[in-house]
Amino acid sequence: MAAPHLDGHKTAKKRKITDKNIPNAILQNPEFLQDSQMYQSLLDMERKLDWTMTRKKVEVQDALSRVPTTTRTLRIFLSHTVSGQAWQTGTEQPAANFETGEGIPAWSFRVEGRLLEPQNQRIRDKTPQRKFSTLIKRMIIEVERDPALYPEGNIVEWPRAPGQHNPSVDGFTVRRTGDVPTKLRVIMFLDHFPEQYKLSPDLSHVLGIKEESRLGVIQTIWNYIKLQGLQDKSDRRMIHADEKLRLIFGADTIAFQQLPELVNRHLGTPDPIVLHYTLNPTVPPPERPSAWDVEIKMEDATLKNRMATVVQMSKESLATLTKLDEEIAILAQSLHNSHLKRTFLQSFADDPAGFIQTWLESQSRDLESILGSGPTEGMTVRQEELRRSEFFQLPWVEEAVAIQEGLRLAARGMQ
Repeated sequence: MAAPHLDGHKTAKKRKITDKNIPNAILQNPEFLQDSQMYQSLLDMERKLDWTMTRKKVEVQDALSRVPTTTRTLRIFLSHTVSGQAWQTGTEQPAANFETGEGIPAWSFRVEGRLLEPQNQRIRDKTPQRKFSTLIKRMIIEVERDPALYPEGNIVEWPRAPGQHNPSVDGFTVRRTGDVPTKLRVIMFLDHFPEQYKLSPDLSHVLGIKEESRLGVIQTIWNYIKLQGLQDKSDRRMIHADEKLRLIFGADTIAFQQLPELVNRHLGTPDPIVLHYTLNPTVPPPERPSAWDVEIKMEDATLKNRMATVVQMSKESLATLTKLDEEIAILAQSLHNSHLKRTFLQSFADDPAGFIQTWLESQSRDLESILGSGPTEGMTVRQEELRRSEFFQLPWVEEAVAIQEGLRLAARGMQ
């Protein structure tokens, strides 16, 4: 039966010591006053730091739930190449093979794009570059030429079907036959995050912005309402319209919960990016492509990674801090034990007899409490022992009586 008990004792989880305070007697001791004050200051600083870090972590977690956004620069490149042209073959009318396609004058138009790196970006903050096709919703390429002479399609459209797998590419290429100068127009709808909307002329005149997200528009109009003092003073849920907002709301007074619905009526699809390009196959193409820079709003992956790092402390740092806290708690407990030992030995050195007497009385009270006997039952443990004759036959009784009698005679002689 003993083995299970021992095994259970071995497997019992050891309780960790968490108290890092030191005894007040040490804090008030002049010899340790300076060190004690420094230690208490460090403890207070640690509490403030823990509180500040906890509050910041909560704020960062709240910010992560809203997904931080940023504005990046998208550089778009337009270029072309040609093949089978007269200046390439050296003949005015090259022999064309319509079955294989060899010798037929043709050109290829290419649209590419890439995000520019932010300035002063650290190397460790770099994230994988997104493909060009993931940054646009829809793109249309219009070719201006006579459809009677060129039966090929003059309009090329690339829609990104939602919910379907589309290969991510860095550019798009359109190939057509021809040997005459051609104008092309590229119409591009960017995939902003959060989604952007074009404001109506009335709302744009009030807020001073042309394109913004739905949440950004509502926040801007709410700031305008607070700045102009249009909120009802008695019922804060009601908004009074001024001359500008009356055209948007269509009423003199509206409820706050109607604001998103009214704002949605004045939001539309944003204007696309329109780029013009002239392709001339009769001359060699330019060595460098034409480039345009446009702004696109997207998720700030760099800031999100930094914030996530702040919230999720590394395992190594957490283990180091836990180990240091345990060592400090053990040292504080050691100070407690040393203080108790010092108090015990100091009391014994100052008054050995009194200390022993006090200690015996304390032990006697503890024994009485354990045995369940005491004054409440009419006698104590010592009185019970005095009633027995064996008590007076102990070897130390005779010496104790002699000492007691000597003290009594000495006291009488002094009188």
